[in-house]
Amino acid sequence: MSPATGLTALVLAGTRPGGDPLARQNGVTHKALLPIGGVSMLERVVTALRAVPQVARVVIATDRADLLQQLPAGEKPVSLLQAGKGPSASVALALQSLGAPLLVTTADHALLQPEWVQEFLSADAGEADALVALARREAVMRAAPGTLRTWLRFADGDYSGCNLFLLRTMAALNIVALWQQLEAARKRPLTLLRRLGLSYVLRYRLGWLRLDAALGRLGKLCGARLCPVILSDGRAAIDVDKPEDLELVRQLVAPR
Repeated sequence: MSPATGLTALVLAGTRPGGDPLARQNGVTHKALLPIGGVSMLERVVTALRAVPQVARVVIATDRADLLQQLPAGEKPVSLLQAGKGPSASVALALQSLGAPLLVTTADHALLQPEWVQEFLSADAGEADALVALARREAVMRAAPGTLRTWLRFADGDYSGCNLFLLRTMAALNIVALWQQLEAARKRPLTLLRRLGLSYVLRYRLGWLRLDAALGRLGKLCGARLCPVILSDGRAAIDVDKPEDLELVRQLVAPR
């Protein structure tokens, strides 16, 4: 079921404590301001979201109050929300203040296309409380041969995240809370293993765990239903985290 027109889109555009190394290397204060083809990544993302019929407004979660001045005017309003201490905290604050449904993406998703968002929103998700966009390895490698991505390796294939989420109901707060717990435990492997369940971790490491089983386990842990949406365009999994990513994205948007 597609959300009705009137959807709020949240763009995560904060920065880590001490600043982002990639931003410093390129002479900007925030990674969101890195130029791609003469246009900042943030502007590219906002422009794509404004072109999605279901999206009525865009909210930017950031710690920099003057970002709006760097964006062109448009028919759909753009506003700011103070970023939390990390992406999951920002999403939790946004969901609590803006409500559901809430479409979430990141400012470094510089290749974002309106068509991808519409494909995502039109997916048949049943009664899921939240959707997460993924792309198959085969699609990503067709779009950008040789690119280095972080792969989620399941028994039914390898996937990469697409930095695109739809929090359909307020029950998604439980998913965000679990996300925060996993972030906090990422440097304590034993705590993380106990939280997820050793049998599931072993099945994943052995290549026996299917994607639907993994998401089902996460859903049971937090009391919410999480559904994957597999996007057809592998470019949807390409964001900008490293210098190589920045170069790749610039090549992909350059005139051919």
